[in-house]
Amino acid sequence: MTPNPLLPDLTARAIAAAHSRNSACPCGATVTLAERPDATVVRHADTVAKAHAPDITLPDLAPRLAAATRLPEIFLPPLTPIPVDLHDRPVSFWPYGTPVDPQDPDAAPWEAVATLLARLHRTPAATPLPPMRGPAKAALALSRLRVATDGSPATAVLRAWDTLPAWARDEAPQPDTATLCHGDLHLGQLVRHPAPDGPWRLIDVDDLGVGAAAWDLGRPAAWFACGLLPPDEWHRFLTAYRAAGGSAVPGDGDPWPALDVPARALTVQTAARAITKAAAEGRPLDEVEQALVDACDRMASVPPELVHDEAK
Repeated sequence: MTPNPLLPDLTARAIAAAHSRNSACPCGATVTLAERPDATVVRHADTVAKAHAPDITLPDLAPRLAAATRLPEIFLPPLTPIPVDLHDRPVSFWPYGTPVDPQDPDAAPWEAVATLLARLHRTPAATPLPPMRGPAKAALALSRLRVATDGSPATAVLRAWDTLPAWARDEAPQPDTATLCHGDLHLGQLVRHPAPDGPWRLIDVDDLGVGAAAWDLGRPAAWFACGLLPPDEWHRFLTAYRAAGGSAVPGDGDPWPALDVPARALTVQTAARAITKAAAEGRPLDEVEQALVDACDRMASVPPELVHDEAK
């Protein structure tokens, strides 16, 4: 079998980019930060090179990189807003930032991410951007689930998916086509820059676009509703988002009429991915994965517009 040249060639590009930034580069080993079908990411010294998903084209990525470049108080800006082609994959280059420590959940920067999101949602889209890709990624996860398994956990997830409105299933335009959104918000999308203790910035522009701002709150809302995010952390996040003038939910009162559909959609997407991964690994669902499937089973029996009081 011919080895895939992407990783070694991306590594060479990262080294070249680091040396062009600093002729006295301390070098050391180049580290592979991620190697998945949808992203390969390598780091050399203070420079990161990312090969984006095969379904993202250079014309898709370029306006997203340009948007991040214009918003350095919100996004970690790329080293250049012009992506390059490498083995038919768009590649971008970034400064290294320190990520959230997954081993220290008590230090999760909920206020910081909420404030960054609120600023993003208040910022006009300066140039034409494609739609935020959140619903498209959820639909892709469901397509992969249908191929991977037809067991009872998948049935519950598919039933919950069918209760969602067409826009959340990427079958109709989103209800908002003007608000700037991240599209795939979770704590892994934050880094401190300059490393190691600079201000927090958002990363990963692959799904950046215009659309329904509430989608960006959907994952933490889903975790809270499923019992996976403690109430105090959820309230810290929501309070900080409102204090910073975020537009996705009202400034006070019940946020769930705005968050219900995105939270459901992200629960379904996450459960679909969990089932697909477990099937590929030939193992049963773990406790957290089963909790997501159980939540889908409950959602399937209650229409979205009837769950606001229950979810609080």
